[in-house]
Amino acid sequence: MKDKLKIGITVGDINGIGLEVIIKSLQDSRVLEYFTPIVYGNTKVASFHRKAIHANDFNFQVISSAEEAIPKKANMINCWQEDVKITLGEENETGGKYAFLSLEKACDDLLAGHIDALVTAPINKHNIQQEGFEFPGHTEYLQAKSDAKDVLMFMVSDDLKVGVVTGHIPVKDVASALSEEAILHKLRMMHASLKTDFWIQKPKIAVLGLNPHAGDNGLIGQEDGEIIAPAIEKAKAEGILCFGPYPGDGFFASDTYTKFDAVLAMYHDQGLIPFKHIASRAGVNFTAGLPFVRTSPDHGTGYDIAGKNVASADSFMEALFSAVHIVERRREQKELSANPLTFRRLSRDRD
Repeated sequence: MKDKLKIGITVGDINGIGLEVIIKSLQDSRVLEYFTPIVYGNTKVASFHRKAIHANDFNFQVISSAEEAIPKKANMINCWQEDVKITLGEENETGGKYAFLSLEKACDDLLAGHIDALVTAPINKHNIQQEGFEFPGHTEYLQAKSDAKDVLMFMVSDDLKVGVVTGHIPVKDVASALSEEAILHKLRMMHASLKTDFWIQKPKIAVLGLNPHAGDNGLIGQEDGEIIAPAIEKAKAEGILCFGPYPGDGFFASDTYTKFDAVLAMYHDQGLIPFKHIASRAGVNFTAGLPFVRTSPDHGTGYDIAGKNVASADSFMEALFSAVHIVERRREQKELSANPLTFRRLSRDRD
């Protein structure tokens, strides 16, 4: 039997719901049959959250390194030793400081090959800013750490998969950030990920327009006809099945999205608002384009409900299993590519 995958888990902002959804996800011992979780945090902080949600029968197995991880146990590596004041529901420097310590240690282990994938609990993009983390979010930090040329924010669920061309930038900068090459590159990444990570042999991709009514033949902006449409045609010429540009409102309202394997949106909210509504609590944020697998839940720190034992662990659980499945698919794809079946032409005269 193959060894179970080791999935690294960061705790996110310790004043938010990160540890609550982690504990709730790992409480069911049946989950531990599928992978070995390694949480990067601190047992005292975890104990505080465990008591807040009355998870009295749950405990972490303390280890000093990922190599010591014990199968069928919820393992934790202490990333700091000092006592920390936890103020549930409050945005402050403490939450950002220890979120980064957790992320930094987990990322080091990931790049060193000590863990097989990374699942990140939510951070606050403002309070985590410090020396070593001067990025808009997880995605950009991981891209820099791994020297990846480009990444795709890919929101995935059973019913819908949505990627975005531009990520965490102001809306006023979206139009100027779009180009044929940028859109074409994201389409290539999405197409490759759908085939390798989700095993969709001939993915069909819808591309959304930028302006209302996809520009309405140039009456409401030129980008749809002059930038997006040509990028789609170039992608088609490369063998990528993509169509559009579609007006975003009617596309989702008419359930046209159900006819496609994935959707490429032009900017963050254009894609994520309908995705979060349709996926409900089962959405996962997957970063395509990295040399490793990273997923996260599709929600934020949840300061308003932190410590109240009402946070749903559904999305975090989906993120855990998505990470496992994608790693397994990538490995199997690599094995199949390394050992292809030999092609032999049969003679017409053969019985």
